[in-house]
Amino acid sequence: MIMTIRDVERLQAQLQEDERDYQIELEDGKIILMGPSDIQSSEIGAEFIRLLGNWVKPRRLGRLFDSSGGFIMPNTDLRAPDVSFVSAERLRRSQRSFGELVPDLVVEIKSKTDRIAPLRKKIKQFLEMNARVGILIDPDKQTVTIYRSTREPLVLANEDKLTIPELFPGWEISIYELWPPVFEEE
Repeated sequence: MIMTIRDVERLQAQLQEDERDYQIELEDGKIILMGPSDIQSSEIGAEFIRLLGNWVKPRRLGRLFDSSGGFIMPNTDLRAPDVSFVSAERLRRSQRSFGELVPDLVVEIKSKTDRIAPLRKKIKQFLEMNARVGILIDPDKQTVTIYRSTREPLVLANEDKLTIPELFPGWEISIYELWPPVFEEE
């Protein structure tokens, strides 16, 4: 049975009534239920949003979304990257519905239970639908891989700098800034 966006909306309403909190994606007419991720992956996502948001917001470059923000793709899939960005010229105002556009930037963060291959596939699908940049953050290997449709993937490690000049000219962070700190006892 092929599911639609309306089916997803009905399922979400039912889950809310039952007080169940699942993220739902729709891929090729199939519902994908996504449970919560581990807290380390969540912390990395929050830090990425904070570091990028501190650059984006004062410059009014666009909007950042966390993993709760769903986007309806041109192929009618409903996808929710861990972090996404849409430029101001493409989304002048946020809405109380799914975004009906492909984000300019999509970020996936490998959780403890994720496999890398499906995350790469998801990023490549976004790029095929005209996302400009995809990023895969792997906390296990402490690497960040940047995907662009016109180039080979670029793998960055701790001492490397992440830049995305086509979207955020002048912005850069060191990869090690993404990893959660260890608080030592005093």
